[in-house]
Amino acid sequence: MYTTTLSTLKKHPGSKLAEMFTGQPKLRTDSEGRFFIDRPGTYFKYILEYLRSNQVPTQCIQDVYKEALFYDIEPLIKQLEDSPQIFGELVARKQFLARVPNYSENIELMIRIARAEAVASRRSSVIVCVVRTEEDAARCQDALNSLDMDKKSVVKFGPWKAAPCISDLLDCIQMDIEAKGYKISFQPHIAEKGFRFKSHDYFYKFLFTWW
Repeated sequence: MYTTTLSTLKKHPGSKLAEMFTGQPKLRTDSEGRFFIDRPGTYFKYILEYLRSNQVPTQCIQDVYKEALFYDIEPLIKQLEDSPQIFGELVARKQFLARVPNYSENIELMIRIARAEAVASRRSSVIVCVVRTEEDAARCQDALNSLDMDKKSVVKFGPWKAAPCISDLLDCIQMDIEAKGYKISFQPHIAEKGFRFKSHDYFYKFLFTWW
């Protein structure tokens, strides 16, 4: 529970937070007339600190940024986007992933495959093929065909046109799946003999641990 003034909450007139307290209140109140906002209270203190003193938070940056977006406090949003954490996420990582075809769809596909294999198992695995260039994709095609004939599901990422390498994409995959609450790790997938290249350069096994 927080105590503040209306002038503080309405400091930025164009914000959603200010709109909540402009004119007829749009929020529910309890028996003592206290307003209720259905958002995480943990980070609201940082919003209040900014409204009171223009102090930009240096802790919980990602979470405070989400709250600033929800309340539509433009000056705070812009200052947070200049912070290394948000700048790196929005400008560097997100822009890279936007150049990886079907990245988000492939993440969801990996999760569906892992969940389908989780019945009565402690772990399930998903084979991933990561190719950075068209040449890499061509080299992997025979291996992909072989795995398909063996009825093994393979999720293919790439190729892409950006500087980050295969290990950078693998880190992103792990980061984004863990952000959804899953416990995951990965290791090179050693394919059966007969492939004409080192399969562990392109094929990886992601392990989902359920308990």
